[in-house]
Formats: sequence, C-alpha cells, structure tokens
Amino acid sequence: MTATWDPTAPGVLRLPSGRLVRGRGLRHPLPDGPTPDFALYLLGKEPPAVPWESRWLRWPDFRLPTDRAATAAALREALQRSETERVEVACGGGQGRTGTALACLAVLDGVPGGEAVAYVREHYAPRAVETPWQRTFVRRFS
Repeated sequence: MTATWDPTAPGVLRLPSGRLVRGRGLRHPLPDGPTPDFALYLLGKEPPAVPWESRWLRWPDFRLPTDRAATAAALREALQRSETERVEVACGGGQGRTGTALACLAVLDGVPGGEAVAYVREHYAPRAVETPWQRTFVRRFS
C-alpha cells in the first residue's frame, strides 16, 4: 500500500524527510477526502471506534502522556507507517497534544529537539504545543 495525504490538505504536516502526517482536532468534523490508514488518538479517555486502524494513548488535556514508553513506541510506529500510509494524529482540539506529538515526530525525523516546536508552529499551527511542560517534553524527546 502506498497512500499518502495531499500536501495542501488542511492539517497536513510535511516532515523534513518529505513524509506527510495529518494532525486534527476530534471536536471538528472529519475533513473531506481520504480517511487515515492509521491514527494515534491522544485523549484522556478511550475514543469511539473508527473504521481504520488506530491506537489510543492516554494523554489528558493540557498534560503529558501517562505512559511515555508506549508513547515513544507509538510515535516511532506512526513515523514508520507514514512512509507508505496516511497517518493521522489527533486530540480534542488538535493543538496541544497533537502539536506535541507532531513535534516529537519531527524530532524522530531529524529536527533537533530545541527546534521542533518552532518547526511545527511554522508548518502546522501557530498555537501548537500549548504548555511549558509539553515544550519540555519535546525538547527532551529522543
């Protein structure tokens, strides 16, 4: 399978390697166009079922993930799968937790930890990564 996002579609972040990942807020309607092949849902409680493969990471709003090892493994899987699949990362609003996860994907893709938040704010959303502890999480992520 080789299916990626339209690079001009809303919420699509191009990583330095050229891989495309879509970030979005689950409180908003599903965007028009293709659906994800794989998704990471970053929520404080388990999300409803979706017709595509997904992983749920317990991640309360404005906080950090409860299981950092599982989060790192899921993000590595998402990056790997984004080479040939449509990968989506989503939380309630699509800014804080989603931006933090996208910044961590950027780190895994070669952006230095100290520059990843700025990268995601420039290429995804200006308000991505909302809290000081989320910024610290990204800076220390590897």
